[in-house]
Amino acid sequence: MIINDIKVVAFDCDGVLFDSSLSNRAYYNQILQHLGRPPMTDEQFAYVHMHTVHEALVYLFEDPDQLAAVKQHQRQMSYLPFIRDMVEEPYLRGVLTQLRPVYKTAIATNRTDTMARVLETHDLHEHFDKVVTASDVRRPKPYPDQLILLLAHFGIESGQMLFVGDSELDAAASHQAGVPFVAYNNPRLTAKAHIQNLKQLLSVLGH
Repeated sequence: MIINDIKVVAFDCDGVLFDSSLSNRAYYNQILQHLGRPPMTDEQFAYVHMHTVHEALVYLFEDPDQLAAVKQHQRQMSYLPFIRDMVEEPYLRGVLTQLRPVYKTAIATNRTDTMARVLETHDLHEHFDKVVTASDVRRPKPYPDQLILLLAHFGIESGQMLFVGDSELDAAASHQAGVPFVAYNNPRLTAKAHIQNLKQLLSVLGH
C-alpha cells in the first residue's frame, strides 16, 4: 500500500530505530539488583520497554518508600554504558539518508532525558528535524500529545505525517492523533501498512 501526501515521517525510538532490548533489560535489572530484587520476568520487561522510566519504576516497585529509594538510585546512575549496547535497526542510516531530501523526519518517544544522548552517541542527531520525548508533553504515549506537538511544529495536517511504531502505545497515539500509522515488525497492530524492515518504508511512501 502506498500512502500519499506525506511531508513528515516520524519514528518511535526503541524497537524501531534501535533494538534496545539488551540495554533496557540490563538497565532495569541493575536497578532491581541494587534493591535486592530478582531480574525482570518477560512480562515485566514487555511493560517497561514501552513505557516511560517513571511508569516503569512505579510498575516494578509498588511500595512508596522503596520507590523513593529506587528513584534516588536511578538518578545517580549513568545511562551511557547502556546506550552503547543499543543496536541500530538494519538499513536505518540508508533509509534516513533517502528520506531527508524529500521529507522532514522526527522522533516521538517515551524516553525522557536519554534521547539526546542516544542520538549523540550513535551520531544520528543530524538526521532528525525534531525530537519529542515524554518530557516535552503532559501525557506520554498512548496519548497523542507527542504527535500533536509534531504536527503543530511542522504546521501540517494530521494526514501529512506518517508515524512508524512497534507497540500498542504507538498505534493508540497515532490513531488518536489521526496520523497514518505504519507498524514495524508487529503484525498484531492495526495499521495503514506493515513493514518488517525499515527499507520497506520507502515502498510505502512510493519510492
